[in-house]
Amino acid sequence: MTTLLTNRKARRRGITFTVLLVITLLLMAFSANPAVLELKRGLQFALRPIQGAVASFASDVSSVFESIGEINQLRIDNAALRQENEQLRNDNTRLQQFKSENDQLTALLQLQSGFDHKTVAVRVIGRELLPTSRVVTIDKGTGDGLELGDVVIVGGGAVAGRISDIGSNFAKVTLISDPSSTVIGQLAQSHQNGDVGGESGGVLTMKNIDSSVTIALDEEVYTAGIELAGGIRSPYPKGLVLGSVVDIQRDANDVVQTAFIAPAADLDTFELALVITDYSGGLPPADQQPVPCGTSGPIPSGEVPCYTPSPVPAKTAKP
Repeated sequence: MTTLLTNRKARRRGITFTVLLVITLLLMAFSANPAVLELKRGLQFALRPIQGAVASFASDVSSVFESIGEINQLRIDNAALRQENEQLRNDNTRLQQFKSENDQLTALLQLQSGFDHKTVAVRVIGRELLPTSRVVTIDKGTGDGLELGDVVIVGGGAVAGRISDIGSNFAKVTLISDPSSTVIGQLAQSHQNGDVGGESGGVLTMKNIDSSVTIALDEEVYTAGIELAGGIRSPYPKGLVLGSVVDIQRDANDVVQTAFIAPAADLDTFELALVITDYSGGLPPADQQPVPCGTSGPIPSGEVPCYTPSPVPAKTAKP
C-alpha cells in the first residue's frame, strides 16, 4: 500500500514538471514570434496611459506624504523660531533697560563729580503717580545720611522734588509736579521770579510773573534760591533746572502772567537720582540764626553770625 502511494506522488511530480517544461518551451517559442511581439507592443501602448496614471497617482500619494512630513517639520521649526524670537525680544527689552539705566548712571556720575553739593545716589523702588498725588519712594533713608526736606535731583541737575517722609532705609519724595509742591523759579533771560507749582497731570505752571516781562518759548527756568535776612532761604539751592517754557497765558487787564513749564526731568520714569545732603532750606536752627550786629543771640556774642539791619527811612515831618 505504501509503495503504491509513493509511486503516485512520484508520477504526479513528474507530470507537473513535464507540463511546466512544455509551457516554458512554448513561451520561449512564441515570444520570438513577430505576431506575439506585435501583440505585446500593442498591449504596452494601450496600457501606457494606465501605467502613467498609476505612476502619477503613486507619485501624488508619495508627494502628499512628503508634504505632510514637511508641514509637520515646518510646524516644529516655526514653534522653535517663535520661542527664539520671544527670547530675543525679551533680551532686547532687558538690554534697552540696561542701556537706559546706564545712561542715567553715567549722567549722575558726571553731575556728581562736578557738583557743588554733597550727594547720595539712590534708586526709585516705588511710584504713586495720581492726579492728586505724585510721590516716589527711594531705597535709602536716615541710615544713609538723608534727612527730611533734602532735595532730589536727576541727570543734568534737574529737580525731581524733596523728601517729605523718611525712615531708616527708605524715603518718600514729593515731586515738583505734585499739586502740593511749590518752588520759586527764575526765568533764565529776564531773571524774573515766579511761583512754580504742580498741576493735575504732571504739568508745571509758573505764576505771578510781572506782565511787563517778555517770556520766550523754550526759555529755561531755574530755582531762584532766594535768601532773606535772618538766615531764611529757599528750600531749593540756587541754579537747579526746573524746565522750559512751552506756553504763556497773558491777560491784557492783569498785572501778572502765567507760564506753562515742561519739567526738565522725566518725572514719571526716572530710576536713579541724587539726594543733596549738605543743603538746608528754610529757617536755620536757633544757634545758627543771625542776629543784628551788636545784640546778644542765643549763644555768647561772637559765636553767632550777625547782620546789619537795613536803615529805616526817617519820617517826614508834617508842615
